[in-house]
Amino acid sequence: MKNNFIHIVCIVALSFSCNSNDDTSDASGSFEAVETIIAAEATGKLLSFTISEGEQLNAGQLVGAVDSTQLYLTRMQLVQNKKAILSGRPDTKAQIESLKKELANAIDDRNRVANLVKGGVASQKQLDDADAKVSILQARINSQSSALGTTTSALNEQAGSTEIQLAQVEDQLRKCKLVNPISGVVLTKYAEQNELTSIGKPLYKIADLSTMILRAYVSGNQLAQLKLNQKVTVSTDDGNGGLKATEGAVIWISDKAEFTPKTIQTKDERANLVYAIKVSVKNDGTYKIGMYGEVKL
Repeated sequence: MKNNFIHIVCIVALSFSCNSNDDTSDASGSFEAVETIIAAEATGKLLSFTISEGEQLNAGQLVGAVDSTQLYLTRMQLVQNKKAILSGRPDTKAQIESLKKELANAIDDRNRVANLVKGGVASQKQLDDADAKVSILQARINSQSSALGTTTSALNEQAGSTEIQLAQVEDQLRKCKLVNPISGVVLTKYAEQNELTSIGKPLYKIADLSTMILRAYVSGNQLAQLKLNQKVTVSTDDGNGGLKATEGAVIWISDKAEFTPKTIQTKDERANLVYAIKVSVKNDGTYKIGMYGEVKL
């Protein structure tokens, strides 16, 4: 009877021991997200900037504006300068038209003289003079066209230079509008409305928390069991003394070993060197940056 009791106790103990080993995680670490610091692209007073920490922002959402009065005035000045330059372009057609009429009349005169020379009424010198007048008028037209074309090109170049300056100012004006570049949650706010800001000054930090990354560490013995895109089980405390299990995927495996972080425990506690891995997990709102998690391969 005593031997049977001892046998039963051993079986129960072995059963609990097996269950305990099955629940042991293979790696552990903390959750993180890709954090992006959004900085100002213009200098001036923050006329509006009303976002708050914890707020969900969409990509392309307008979140504020920097004072752009001086840039707007500069743009107006450049627009007027461009108009003034272009108004100075000569009317080539009108200025050449009168010379073309003179040329047409000179050609008619030259043809009449040529007919008279054939009839013996006019002399060869008169024909030569008529030919010379036609040549002179043609040369004047060519010269005038070239000069007017050069003047027009020079003014067009000046207008083009002003157009480039306009484009630069308009780009600066666009940057005075604070447009959120990515969807995510505001983690930290660094500036307030009515404060002065400058190019490159951080305004807020944002992160997309829809997908979290668990950075964990495995020993060299476990490395052979891992591969990219491998499905694993990620477990966290559910707040009621139990565990919440979610499927994740291995998205990165370090190719270099490092010393075991003090706050990280691996399955093999005797391992001095470990390899970092990243596991991507869909977030239903449960996971927070810095939260502890475990990985089961």
